[in-house]
Amino acid sequence: QVQLVESGGGLVQPGGSLRLSCAASGFAFSLYVMSWYRQAPGKERELVAAIGSSGSTNYADSVKGRFTISRDNAKNTVYLQMNSLKPEDTAVYYCKVRTSWNEYWGQGTQVTVSS
Repeated sequence: QVQLVESGGGLVQPGGSLRLSCAASGFAFSLYVMSWYRQAPGKERELVAAIGSSGSTNYADSVKGRFTISRDNAKNTVYLQMNSLKPEDTAVYYCKVRTSWNEYWGQGTQVTVSS
């Protein structure tokens, strides 16, 4: 079955960095677009970044220039490098894949940016 397992979240000070990982299994990872979403308390879930099978990327305007999405098809893993973190980046971050037959989400990892 499809599984997405996020890791790497935590507490970081403003201006700091974190790298999130999402380990995938149960589908042909290299063929699909992988996405990172986030949901802050009281807000709707929003797209942060996505990476296509060819490596093409897109980002939310709020994270452009600070976050970088990448993938390692040999490890079936997608990453989100987050630099210059701000308090408004505080949220639960989720990994998502939409396969040919369904959409799957990970369990999420909490990122808290606070001094």
